[in-house]
Amino acid sequence: MTYRVVQWTTGNVGRKSVHAVIANTGLELVGCYAWSPDKVGRDAGELCGVGPIGITATDDVDALLALRPDCVVYNPMFADVDELIRILGAGVNVVTTSEFINGHRLGADRDRIVDACLRGNATLFGSGINPGFIQLFAVVTAGISDRVDRISIVESFDTTIYNSPATEIPMGFGYPIDHPDLPAITEAGSGIFGEAVQLVADALGAELDDIRCETEYAQTTDTLHLPGDWTIGPGCVAGIDVRWIGSIDGRDVIDIRGIWTKGQVLEPVWSTAFGYTVTVEGRPSIKSTLSFEPPPDFVAETLDDFVMLGLTITAMPAITAIPAVVAAPAGIATYTDLPLLLPRGVLAPR
Repeated sequence: MTYRVVQWTTGNVGRKSVHAVIANTGLELVGCYAWSPDKVGRDAGELCGVGPIGITATDDVDALLALRPDCVVYNPMFADVDELIRILGAGVNVVTTSEFINGHRLGADRDRIVDACLRGNATLFGSGINPGFIQLFAVVTAGISDRVDRISIVESFDTTIYNSPATEIPMGFGYPIDHPDLPAITEAGSGIFGEAVQLVADALGAELDDIRCETEYAQTTDTLHLPGDWTIGPGCVAGIDVRWIGSIDGRDVIDIRGIWTKGQVLEPVWSTAFGYTVTVEGRPSIKSTLSFEPPPDFVAETLDDFVMLGLTITAMPAITAIPAVVAAPAGIATYTDLPLLLPRGVLAPR
């Protein structure tokens, strides 16, 4: 079966999603939504750097829904609840990377989304690399221990070349390091990781008593000039260490941590890896490290070429889920609801 797909936005992650959809033998791109007026009427392939593909980007939502796609790949920076409700209520499934795992932090808006799913007999699934796939990886890893005491996930990256101030400033980057509201800003900006903690707990069949957020910061000692015409001045945050922790009876059982840095003039000095470390403490304890390298035929002409590799691992977990999401019952689905997601249609030809 070939699944008919509409791509929603062509920003950082959306561009990579278009690359992946048109290269996948099991998917057919039939439409593309453009948020920016300057993109309306242009070829989606040209917008995404792959040349003309015969799909014209449009902001006509009704026309896109009239195509009756099997699934929308929804990649805005942040989810628009009313927009999701319109798509789902029209009977179109959605996979998204827009900071959505189970929707519990949305309050009453989550109920509205569920109602739209039931009305349209459609399913909403959210993932990405983290939160998303890396939690699934941790759960699978825990399946070979006969006792699990604690699961820890650490993401560690230098994000200096990443051009996305719109997503990083809400996390706390660029604020004076002595800003009194800084912990609250980071907690609000990273709240999706609380849903990731819940996802792991659900997979373990565990009921958490509490989920809390803890933060540490490093400042830059010199002005950083960053992509996107963005600067971070001396004494302002250029390193964030945030932990979302789930506990039962006062014992920390799930720990999801992100360590992100910018520049080489941090105080205090932090070292960052490039990847993810998953530790299952139990019997036996298991430690796994995921790191990422370019393929042998990779040729980088600009820094954006390296960034696109990172965007691949953000886009692909949602795209890989499309067949399972289309087949799933109506409602919000997470990794705990779907069967094994198979990477169909991606094997390179000889």
